[in-house]
Amino acid sequence: METAKIALLGFGTIGSGVAKLLIEQNARIAQRVGRPVTLAKIVDMDLTRDRGVAVPDGVLTSDIETVFNDPSISIVIELFGGTEPARTFVLRALASGKSVVTANKALLATHGPELFAAARKYGQTIAFEASVGGGIPIIAGIGQNLAANQILSIRGILNGTCNYILSAMEERDAAYADALADAQRLGYAEANPSMDVSASDAAQKLAILAQLAFGAKIDWQTIPRVGINTVDVADIRCARELGYTIRLIASARLYDNGLELLVAPTLLRRGMPLAHISEAFNAVHVIGDAVGPVLFYGKGAGQMPTASAVTADVIDTILGRARITFDALNLWPDGVTGAVPLRDPTLSSGRFYLHFQVEDQPGVLSQITSVLGARGISVASVLQREETAAGETDRTVPLIVMTHEANVAAVSDAIATINAFHCVRGECVSLRVLDA
Repeated sequence: METAKIALLGFGTIGSGVAKLLIEQNARIAQRVGRPVTLAKIVDMDLTRDRGVAVPDGVLTSDIETVFNDPSISIVIELFGGTEPARTFVLRALASGKSVVTANKALLATHGPELFAAARKYGQTIAFEASVGGGIPIIAGIGQNLAANQILSIRGILNGTCNYILSAMEERDAAYADALADAQRLGYAEANPSMDVSASDAAQKLAILAQLAFGAKIDWQTIPRVGINTVDVADIRCARELGYTIRLIASARLYDNGLELLVAPTLLRRGMPLAHISEAFNAVHVIGDAVGPVLFYGKGAGQMPTASAVTADVIDTILGRARITFDALNLWPDGVTGAVPLRDPTLSSGRFYLHFQVEDQPGVLSQITSVLGARGISVASVLQREETAAGETDRTVPLIVMTHEANVAAVSDAIATINAFHCVRGECVSLRVLDA
């Protein structure tokens, strides 16, 4: 019986986990695919560091050409990360007759159309379950298990770093900088956490889900996004008092006139499923027209959860299931700009949490509410505290305004007007609010 030979590009944290499964659980994997499976090559520049897994002699190499020049290798696992040289190596793997498994969300979000066109050209497949949600089977969930549904909306906590930071701010009353430093110490955040905390990582993942669920071909950089570095612990406290928690939510919602996408810190009413996701966990809440609401929950990152998803894709590729799925989904199809257009953002609406730091003097509240009212923005509640902001020489107080449903463009215009008032200090903190 022919052996399925696999090459692994990248022997870092995730790559080490994949190697551990393919080597240490080889008998179990071979039993499930019905033939021998061999990890033939591991390509990495560092050939000496101990990764905690015993690699057979001759497997670990720094020469990637040994992969492309070996016709017996049928599957390449790409775990280098980033867009280059990952893009070049994936294209070369496909051209040399090898199917690809990847966990690289940046690569797919940026070069998905090119890579999937190449896979179709060369008769190969690309499997990518681990690119969104780590060990959570969200790609298979939407692409296969919910295939009978028109997906109506997706809301997800897609970045474990941000969720850990916001959880720490909420549960331990930690300042943002302290929570970030703690996340870095524990390995949840990189030394340069900008991709995570700016919401760019979540936007890349949302772009992949939007293609999968709605056929929308999107440049992830055009997705409106707000990072969690705009959230202060004072906002966490106010949200808690109002009955909400704050999480970074990536959302895609289908309307009759198009698809609305957004990644932003959001107040979630306690009792909503996503409001209770804490620490570095991920969750995705999907609504289908037939099934209704479904929640996918689990570890969205980490060595073994992600390795689990990568190895499952390897098994599916060997068995031929990945071929069936790849052909049926027809992702990023050639010559199609997107089955679902993006909705005009000026049509968007929602509830808002507005945090102004204002001078403690008569008439300030009426000035602010008059600006809101003139733009058709109805106030649901107002919270004002008697306290002086750190570093302020004059007496100022936080003024929290919760709105009813309002047009996004109108709210932005109102905020710009109010920020220019002499009685307002600094910039308004504006967060979306979800009650259901």
